Amino acid sequence: MKAIMVVGTTSHAGKSFISAALCRILSRQGWRVAPFKGQNMALNAYVTPTGGEIGYAQAVQAWAAGVTPWVEMNPILLKPQGDMTSQVIMRGKPVGYTKAADYYEKYFDSGWQAIQDSLKQLSAEFDFVVCEGAGSPAEINLKHRDLTNMRVARYLNAPTLLVVDIDRGGAFAHVVGTLALLEPEERQLIEGIVINKFRGQRSILQSGIDWLEEYTGIPVVGVIPWTNHLFPAEDSLDLLDRRASKPSREITIAVIRLPRIANFTDFDPLEAEPTVAVKYLNPDDNLGYPDAVILPGSKTTLADLRVLHESGMAKAIEDYAAAGGTVMGICGGFQMLGQVLSDPEGLEGDDDFFPGLKLLPLKTTITRNKIVRQRHVTSHFPQTGLPVEGYEIHQGRSWLVESKRGKIKSEYQPLFDDPGLGIVNNAQLIWGCYLHGLFDNGAWRRAWLNHLRQGRGLRSLPTGVPNYREQREVVLDAIADLVAEHINLKSILPR
Repeated sequence: MKAIMVVGTTSHAGKSFISAALCRILSRQGWRVAPFKGQNMALNAYVTPTGGEIGYAQAVQAWAAGVTPWVEMNPILLKPQGDMTSQVIMRGKPVGYTKAADYYEKYFDSGWQAIQDSLKQLSAEFDFVVCEGAGSPAEINLKHRDLTNMRVARYLNAPTLLVVDIDRGGAFAHVVGTLALLEPEERQLIEGIVINKFRGQRSILQSGIDWLEEYTGIPVVGVIPWTNHLFPAEDSLDLLDRRASKPSREITIAVIRLPRIANFTDFDPLEAEPTVAVKYLNPDDNLGYPDAVILPGSKTTLADLRVLHESGMAKAIEDYAAAGGTVMGICGGFQMLGQVLSDPEGLEGDDDFFPGLKLLPLKTTITRNKIVRQRHVTSHFPQTGLPVEGYEIHQGRSWLVESKRGKIKSEYQPLFDDPGLGIVNNAQLIWGCYLHGLFDNGAWRRAWLNHLRQGRGLRSLPTGVPNYREQREVVLDAIADLVAEHINLKSILPR
C-alpha cells in the first residue's frame, strides 16, 4: 500500500485540512484512499456504521476520499476528561482510563499493535493511505511514546510533508527547529515543506522560501493561502478563530463553550447558514439575550456543570429561560438541563449527586456502559414526520421524573418517535436530546430556525434544502481545488 505522511510543526498547523485535501485529490486520480491517524486526542468524535468511535476529523477525511469511515482509520482515540486523565478508545471501543504519566506503561504496546493491525487491514482494502500526525513530531520529552508521527512514517517508509502555520508567526523558526530535533532517519523522510494559512503577496515571501530551501535542503512544495471555508475542527483551539459577525445575520445563537466541550462540530451546519450567527461564549462571559442558547456536549458533564454554577452562567441561563428565551441541550448539555445528575460509581469525580439547571424534568445517572450508535428516527418537533439521522455517544441514562401533581407527561412531549432520545416542553422553548449530528438534517434544521424566526417576526426560510453533507462536499471540493492549485506534489505522489 502506498502512503504519504502529513506532520505539523505545531498543533493547529493545518494537518487535518491538508490531509483531507490530499484524500480528495488522490480519490479524483482514481486511487481508493483511506485516511489514517494512529492516535488522536480529541473530543470531537464520530460513530461509524459498526458502532465504533473515531475522531471526527478522520470521518471527514474518509468522506473526502469518498469512502465509509472505519474504526481502523483511527485505531486509538484519547478523550481528555480533566485531571490529566483520558478515556482510551481502541479500535472503536472504550478499554479504560489512564493518566498521562501511566499511558506509556499501560497502553503503548497494545496501542502500537492496534496501529499495525489497522494498517494491515486497510492495506487489504485500499490502494493508498494518507496518514496524519498529531501536534509536533519533535516533542523530545514525548518521542519515546509517540505513536502518531514519525514512528508511523518510518513503519510505512512514507514520504512526509511538514506543515507550518505562517499566520501565527515564527514559521521559519518552527520549521528549522522541528527538523533539527528529528532523528536523521526521520528527517530524511521529510520530502516537502508546506507553508499554510498565508495572507499577503507571494513575492514578498519568496526570499524567505529561498533561504529555507537552501538552509534545510528540503523544497517548499506549497504555499497555501488563507481560506474562510468552514472546515470541521479537530479540537477547541479552532474556536479561537471563529467569529460571530455576519453582515446578513438575522438570528444569533449562543453556544456555551464548556471547559470540556465535545462534538461542537454539531454546530457547523448552523454556522453555514447565511442568516445565522453562532457565538461561542465562555462561562464567565455575559450571556445577553440571543435568539437561542445551546448547551453542547461535554466529556465531563458534572465538572462542566459545576463551572456553570460557580461562574454564574447557570443562573443567567435560568433567568433567560424564565424570560421566555429558547434553551436547548445536546448530550451532556441535555443532561445539564435536568433536575439532578448522579454518579454513583464516581466515574467523573467525587460528587454522587449534583443539581442541574432544573429546566427539564429529567434525572440522569452516569453509567459505566457507553451507548455508541447511529440512529435513524422521525421527528415530532418542530415539525412532525421529518426523517432525522444522527448518532449517540454518552455514558448516562436519563428518565422523566414526575412532579407531585403528576403533570410532567402532559407538559412535555418526545422530540422523536424514540421517546428516550429527547423531549421538549409544550411552549417549545426548552428542549434537549442525545442526538449528535441533528443540525446536519437540512429540513429539520430549517424548521427549527423558522420556529425562532417566527418569534422575531421574520419570514420563514425554505425547508426544501439538502442535508449538510452536500454542503460539506462542496467545501471538500473547494479545499482540494485550493491545495491542488498551490502545491506541487509530483515528487511525492504517484502518477
